Amino acid sequence: MMKKSRVFADFHNADSKGRLRLNCAGTLADLACQKITLRDSQHLIFYSEELEVDGIVQYSDEEGLWVAIIDWNAIREVTLTDPKTP
Repeated sequence: MMKKSRVFADFHNADSKGRLRLNCAGTLADLACQKITLRDSQHLIFYSEELEVDGIVQYSDEEGLWVAIIDWNAIREVTLTDPKTP
């Protein structure tokens, strides 16, 4: 099974339907760096600081931008290890 890509998302930038908007600078930088082109029904992991959640990409015709459908109750805390720490 292929590992899902992790992409930054601002959890405070949700639309009226509770979907994460994928238009902030951190998201766009992650997509460019990982050479990810968003497409409908794409499964990605979205993260912000110590939180992450699985989501499904969808195009919002109402707003004219990409969003992610997430389960707000499935957000989990993650502990990332810093490679510079001994």
